[in-house]
Amino acid sequence: MSILIDIVQGLGAIALTLINIYMWVVIITALLSFVNPDPFNPIVQFLYRVTNPAYSLVRRYIRTNFNGLDLAPLVIIIGLQVISVLLSSVLRAL
Repeated sequence: MSILIDIVQGLGAIALTLINIYMWVVIITALLSFVNPDPFNPIVQFLYRVTNPAYSLVRRYIRTNFNGLDLAPLVIIIGLQVISVLLSSVLRAL
């Protein structure tokens, strides 16, 4: 039984790491939107391709554009933080 708990905790740690990486990708993409980077740069294209599905999902259900300021990254980061806290508390309870 101890091995199964260790496997679940390991997979949970991997999931938490991926959530943190995605959170940083969202932050970097939001900061890039302020400087208007070259849209043909492969890194910028990758960042936009990774974050646009999450942005469109949030924009479908919540109005996020207030006076030209898009708050979709903030909503995504708050949601990811909630998921991260819940997942870490479940993993600690094991």
